[in-house]
Amino acid sequence: MTAPSLPDGLVIFVKRDCATCVMVVPIVQRLVHGSIPCTVFTQDDPTFPKGTNAMHDADLGFSWHHNIETVPTLIRVVDGREISRTVGWVRSEWRSVTGIGDLGSELVEFRPGCGSLSVDPDLTDALRVRHSGSTMHARRLEIAEREDEMEALFARGWTDGLPVIPPTEARVMRMLSGTSRAPQETVAIVPPDLVQLTVEKIAINAVM
Repeated sequence: MTAPSLPDGLVIFVKRDCATCVMVVPIVQRLVHGSIPCTVFTQDDPTFPKGTNAMHDADLGFSWHHNIETVPTLIRVVDGREISRTVGWVRSEWRSVTGIGDLGSELVEFRPGCGSLSVDPDLTDALRVRHSGSTMHARRLEIAEREDEMEALFARGWTDGLPVIPPTEARVMRMLSGTSRAPQETVAIVPPDLVQLTVEKIAINAVM
C-alpha cells in the first residue's frame, strides 16, 4: 500500500496524552507561524495543539506509514523526501532540524517523548490490516453481529467444543510477522486428502 506523502517543510507529530508534547506547544505554535511551512499531525485530540490548525491523523495512516514510534517527532521534508528527523525534545536537535538558533531557550535541554499511538500494542494488529494491505488468500467467513463466535466455529466443524481463538485477519497477520517465509509457501502435503499446507494455513491454525 502506497504511503501518503508528507508536505514539504517541517512536519510535527504530537498527541495531547503526552507531557512532552504539551510542553513543546509554544515551540510548535512558533514554528507554525514562522517563515518555514509547518504541518502538525495530532494523533488523538483534533483540537490539539491550539492555534496550529493541526491535521487529525484519525486512522493513524500518516503515523503508521512514516514510522512514527515516538511523539513528538519533528521531520524536515524537502521535495517530498525526509532529510532529517528528531524525536522527543532535544533542544540542539530541534534547532538543527529547523535552522532556528534560539529555539526553545526557555525549555529544558532534553525531555524524552512518549510512545506513538501507531505502535500501541492494542492497536498495531488492526493498523497492520488497515494500512499494510492484506495478502491473505484464505476464505473469509462473515459472522453476524449477534452470532456467538464459539458457536459459529463449532457449527462449522472447526472445533470439537473446546474453546478456540477466532483467527481474525489481524491475528493471523500478526502470527505471520513471526516468520520470513512467504505466506503461500507450501510446507507439506497432508493426507488423507493430500491438501497443500501453506505457511498461511499453519498460521491460521496456530491462532486457533
